Parts: sequence; structure tokens; C-alpha cells
Amino acid sequence: MTVDSVIILIKKLIDVLLVWLVLYYILKSLRKNVKMALLFKGILFVVALKIISDLLELVTIGYILDYVIMWGPLALIIIFQPEIRNVLEQLGRSQLLGRHKVLTVDEREKVVYEIVQSMDYLKKTRIGALMVIERDNSLNDYIEKSKKIYADISSDLLISIFFPNNPLHDGGVIIQGDKITSAGAVFPTSDNLKISKRLGTRHRAALGISEETDCIALVVSEETGRLSIAMGGELHYNLTLDEVKLMLLEELTPKKSILVEDEEEKDDETTESN
Repeated sequence: MTVDSVIILIKKLIDVLLVWLVLYYILKSLRKNVKMALLFKGILFVVALKIISDLLELVTIGYILDYVIMWGPLALIIIFQPEIRNVLEQLGRSQLLGRHKVLTVDEREKVVYEIVQSMDYLKKTRIGALMVIERDNSLNDYIEKSKKIYADISSDLLISIFFPNNPLHDGGVIIQGDKITSAGAVFPTSDNLKISKRLGTRHRAALGISEETDCIALVVSEETGRLSIAMGGELHYNLTLDEVKLMLLEELTPKKSILVEDEEEKDDETTESN
């Protein structure tokens, strides 16, 4: 094998790797962006309909679909410009190495305990609150425009932030790892028409940021004291404290640690059987 052939082979490998990375991040963004996922499904439907029309020789629908496919990309760019921009922003915010910080079991339990304790107090006293936990997608754009805190997470601090007449009361808190990074953050509100009109700005902001990133957004209703969690563009409304705790523990558990725990359990079972 000559040097030229080796260089050509390396170029081909780099080419394939770059294409794979682009597809990976596009699919990852689609999975975490509800609007773009629906758009992608619509495109697949049009393509499938075109294939069926060609196979069955359906002239009229085929003629219409030809025009749709011809001018569709331009129309999609114009109509869905905000959604496309959001996907590009997500790619820019994505952290290649994953979470801001992978918590240990003790740290994870402490974070969940402090959050649940604060939500319990806020629920009983009818104090509204919005807490957003960062995961793989960085929230630095929102942190830069909010009040920096970077303090160890505690229920007392969370309660004091959302206490009435506090200047940061109306904004949201951003949590990275086991730290409260900032407060008074402003998030985009969802324009989902399926949201009940009874839900206020906090719920719409929680749903909006969950549509754009993979964060966990927790809401305490000021009017009713009800607890909600928004993830992946879905709002889980009127949860109990136990449900909130279980969902947080499950969602904050790294996938790798789950596999390790499963393997450890299998090893323990094998040891006991021997």
C-alpha cells in the first residue's frame, strides 16, 4: 500500500466520520425538539405518499407532490425559520462531553432532597417558582442574561429566591450539577395551542425551555400550589411530592451508572448462588 492510497483512505474515513457526526447531531436535535420532530414526520409522510403515488401511477396526486417537493424546501425554510434557528442554536449549545457535571449517588440524592423540600414549602405557602435543571444541552445563553449565584444547592436558598417581594421572584432558577448557577432567568414561552388557558406564564416558560433543550423544568403554581414537571415538550401536571422525587431520581441517573448497577446486581446474585 502506497502513501497516496493511505492518504486517500484517511480522507474517506474523515469524510464518513463527518457525515456520521452531522447525522447524529441532527437526529439528536430532532429527538429533543418537538416542533422539528413533527416537521420531520411531515416530510417523511410526503415522501412516502410520493412513492405510493408512483407505484400506483396516481397521476393527479403525483403531479401535485412534484410541485410540493420542488418548492417544499424553500417553503419550509421560510415557514419554519424559527424552528430551524432553534436547532442550530441547540447544536451550538450542546456539550460534546455530556452533562455539566455527573453527580455521584449521594450528590444526586442531596440535590433531589433539597429541591423536593423547597417545593414542599412553596406548595404549602402558595409561592410560585420555576426551577430548571441543566442536562446535556447547555443553558449558558440564559445564564449570561440572569443574575449569577453559583452556590451550593439548598432548600433554604431556593425558598428565599422565590419569596415574595424578592427581585428575583418572577424569574427562573438554573441548576447545574449540585449548584444553583443563576436566578431571575427568562425563558421562551411555548406557543403550544394544547396548553390549558388556566396555566400561567411559569408553566408556558417551563414547557417552552423543555421544547428547546433537554432540561428538566419544575414549576410550583402560585394560585393552586400544584407541582408540575416539563420534559421533552411534555408537561406533567399536578404531581405529588413523591412523584416529583421519583421522576427526578430517574431522570438524573446517568445511563452508564444504571448499566453498572445492573451488572453489579448480577454479580451479587452470582456470588450468592455460589
